[in-house]
Amino acid sequence: MQQPAAANIASFLPQLAGRNPHAPAVIYPEGRDRQGRVSYTHYTYLQLDRESDLIAGGLAAHGLRKGMRTVLMVKPSLDFFALTFALFKMGAVPVMVDPGMGVKNLKKCLAEADPHAFIGIPKAHIARLLLGWASGSLKVTVGRRLFWGGPDLDDIKRAGAVNAEPLPDTSADDIAAILFTSGSTGVPKGVIYKHSTFLAQVEILRDVFGIQPGEMDLATFPLFALFGPALEMTAVVPDMDFTRPANVDPRKVFEAIENFGVTNMFGSPALLNTVARYGTALDVKLPTLRRVISAGAPVQAAVMRRFARMLDPKSQIFTPYGATEALPVARMGSHEILSETAALTDQGKGVCVGLPVGGIELCIIPITDDPIAEFDPDSVLPAGEIGEICVKGRVVTHAYFNRESSTVSAKIQDPDGGFWHRMGDVGYRDEKGRVWFCGRKAHRVITEKTTLFTMPCEGIFNAHPSVFRSALVGVNRNGGVQPVLCVELDREAHVIDRETVRRELLRMGAEHEITRDIETILFHKGFPVDIRHNAKIFREKLALWAAKQ
Repeated sequence: MQQPAAANIASFLPQLAGRNPHAPAVIYPEGRDRQGRVSYTHYTYLQLDRESDLIAGGLAAHGLRKGMRTVLMVKPSLDFFALTFALFKMGAVPVMVDPGMGVKNLKKCLAEADPHAFIGIPKAHIARLLLGWASGSLKVTVGRRLFWGGPDLDDIKRAGAVNAEPLPDTSADDIAAILFTSGSTGVPKGVIYKHSTFLAQVEILRDVFGIQPGEMDLATFPLFALFGPALEMTAVVPDMDFTRPANVDPRKVFEAIENFGVTNMFGSPALLNTVARYGTALDVKLPTLRRVISAGAPVQAAVMRRFARMLDPKSQIFTPYGATEALPVARMGSHEILSETAALTDQGKGVCVGLPVGGIELCIIPITDDPIAEFDPDSVLPAGEIGEICVKGRVVTHAYFNRESSTVSAKIQDPDGGFWHRMGDVGYRDEKGRVWFCGRKAHRVITEKTTLFTMPCEGIFNAHPSVFRSALVGVNRNGGVQPVLCVELDREAHVIDRETVRRELLRMGAEHEITRDIETILFHKGFPVDIRHNAKIFREKLALWAAKQ
């Protein structure tokens, strides 16, 4: 039997350390002086390689072994990068959980992950104890250790300095990490990532976006920040609260871009909105930025237009489509969106997310909530017909951890080999092959007369100048389902008379067949959104709120 080829997502690090040892891999804001000037610390590729080796040796000395699941709850920092690559190198499996997902979800995620070790900052350990999670043989504190015992990171490094044990080999099929979804449509699920998945993502991201060695990347999202060094970009960590991207201080974002000549930026739609509003008001220009990448939710055209005014005309804002289970799937740039597809979104066509990226097969199948055991090529829907989006390819993950029923519901066996992943989204392909996103399958509103999809309907109402965003939900009423539009008004618009806006929105809806049955409009002061991106709307919570109004 042929053995699987050796592979590890961290394998690039010693290569870069040998080829370009003194180039900065990670730059981190360490503090500010009395005048508010920021000071930075950093790791070069050589330093990051050595530090991660040191930590890997120390963790091994304390009993951590290949394949052991390790919860990692550390703020974006030099330690975060060193710890993550140390776990990759030694074949341990980092478990990435958003700390702000709520106590109930956090407890469930920890129970499902059933980790062997826990590495976290003091607040994370306190949360762990409050949740009653005490299993696992190794508990490491990054920072000041209090009463819970176990080694701190300094202890781990000291042990690593005397542990010369070689790191184990890993293969492409070994589990590299478990990444939990945001839980915007139910309980967060742990997605199993293999080393081959990460390596394929690095290759595709480099090719799709034309990323060149030596670029500077502004890392406003912790998980995507890890791709910076893998793509030979320097990861510049900004001074911000990563759990609240919508509340970022734009001045600190501009500061980091200008200090290091940042060429690449990843940011959630909420972060882009905040930065763009401030920047366009002051006529800020960002000439070094070659590209801006945003994911987590669709970026509204108005936000894109504002942000684009700060960029060089040749630069673009890209909106790759995908999910934790499969990323990237498709991509599109602001030039095409603003010149063509945004106008169609306003007319109720959905949100265009572009053509599938290289290596991705994508098809649209009939919508069903039931599991599908085997893929039927004859079931694929023609262009223009809305159905469920399914994908196949190297960046598509194969299963959820400890969630067999979720895996069965999301995967379809292909008789030709491999499997298809059901994205949980609905959409269609146009005559050019582009994919149009029409919302989550779970969020469609099924009435006695028709089925309404969120993105096409909301696109029509979002075109109103006083609307920041809207959300279509279904409310059970008189034995049936009533479509209700929840509206969050633009806080920076001039004085708004809600009744006038309501009448205007109803008039806009009446002009389109898909929105004529929406007769109830409710104004909400601020939609509940996910902690990760501050952009995915928790429609289930909105539906409960709407039912009480």
